[in-house]
Amino acid sequence: MSKDVTCRRIYEESSPEDGRRVLVDRVWPRGVRKEDAHLDEWLREVAPSSELRKWYGHDPARFPEFRRRYLDELRDAGHRPAADHLRDLAAEDRLTLLTATKDVDHSQAAVLAEWLSGHR
Repeated sequence: MSKDVTCRRIYEESSPEDGRRVLVDRVWPRGVRKEDAHLDEWLREVAPSSELRKWYGHDPARFPEFRRRYLDELRDAGHRPAADHLRDLAAEDRLTLLTATKDVDHSQAAVLAEWLSGHR
């Protein structure tokens, strides 16, 4: 089982304690060169749909409903393979989910970290 699942901004310095680093955003973060990202994987298929992302708009008041809708999306056929892969990664080693979002606590990375922790 996973030793640890955390989430943080991709703009922060990488650390040996990060373990496997996976970007979970649908679009590449602005201002980050791919060679400087220190990623193990970019798993864009696990990110919320464009429609859900636009509806949410990073409005903390909408986060509970965003979380509910996003968890539903993780079960659909378009997200399921990526979600299963992410769960497998979390079972193997420490995992850090990366996002460009300023408010990490109200992001898909936070929802994923909580979801992965619930699957232990």
